[in-house]
Amino acid sequence: MIVCVYGASSSHIEDFYIEKCQKLGKMLAERGHDLVFGAGGEGLMGATAEGIKLGGGKVHGVIPKFFEENGYEGIFKLCDKITRTETMAERKAIMENECKAFIIVPGGNGTFEEFFQALTLKQLGRHTKPIALYNVNGYYDKLDQFLSDCVEKGFIRKECKKLYKIFDREEQLIEYIENYKSSDVDWSILKRN
Repeated sequence: MIVCVYGASSSHIEDFYIEKCQKLGKMLAERGHDLVFGAGGEGLMGATAEGIKLGGGKVHGVIPKFFEENGYEGIFKLCDKITRTETMAERKAIMENECKAFIIVPGGNGTFEEFFQALTLKQLGRHTKPIALYNVNGYYDKLDQFLSDCVEKGFIRKECKKLYKIFDREEQLIEYIENYKSSDVDWSILKRN
């Protein structure tokens, strides 16, 4: 299966996060999975891609041309395939269409935006792919609590909490995406006014 991983491009983070994401990538590849991602060679994007390569998997990097032109981030050097796009929207569309599962590792604004787009598209029935958050060192605990608060206040339907799952352990995350059944969600509830 091809998995899409969203995560930090910054290398100004603790080594612990980098090591965990490299481990996740290696484990994914050893179980026969390949990667489509934002092509970054640094941070958790680069670490996950490196892990995929260490595990024998293939890597497809998708990057907007202006990233290279403006020197925003370096490309992961061991990509098996690189696609250059004109826009961020085109970049995300390629990754969304190519993958069979989304994994969100720790990241910043871009990662949050990518997660919420995948989540919103799933809520709207545009895809039924698994969305897994890799909760390294409790990174996503407060985000999950915030979404629970939104449910409690009536801004988000309770069923939406079933559209993603949070994992502390790599093995459980991988088993989830491999065995995911979209029938676990009551899609009719999500579409009611």
